[in-house]
Amino acid sequence: MSVIDELVQANERFASERGGIESPPLPPARGVAILTCMDARIVPARIFGLEEGDAHVIRNAGGLAREGLRSLVISQRLLGTTAIAVVHHTDCGMLTFQNDDVHAKVQEDLGADASDIDFMPFGDLERSVADDVAFLRESPLIADDTEIRGFVYDVSTRRLDEVS
Repeated sequence: MSVIDELVQANERFASERGGIESPPLPPARGVAILTCMDARIVPARIFGLEEGDAHVIRNAGGLAREGLRSLVISQRLLGTTAIAVVHHTDCGMLTFQNDDVHAKVQEDLGADASDIDFMPFGDLERSVADDVAFLRESPLIADDTEIRGFVYDVSTRRLDEVS
């Protein structure tokens, strides 16, 4: 059985357990969007004690604001969120490569040219969080009164450290 078949079976169990439970409304109940990395060790619902329908969770490689901006605009303008938590993490793969490394790997593995893509690696974890918070605060596409805070999640201790 493929891994996707396993996921589909797990969904069947999940849906059966939920029975006739009413779905939460579309806008997130807590009015918050969490922008974080796609790393599988990060489970936002557990980290933040969230329930289904509480928050938007926007994920990408590194949890980067430039890539998440489109989703954050939709989250705010169409679904009413008023707070953004930017969460990067220790032991992040984005700290381990440069664009040229990925370009070469894609060329080697696939024979394709990815040289026009900025994979947005970074070398300083706290600086990347601070830069993303500043980017969002300065963006004309994010409401001025939005609470925006940045954090580093430690994958070993499972604790958040706020970045000033």
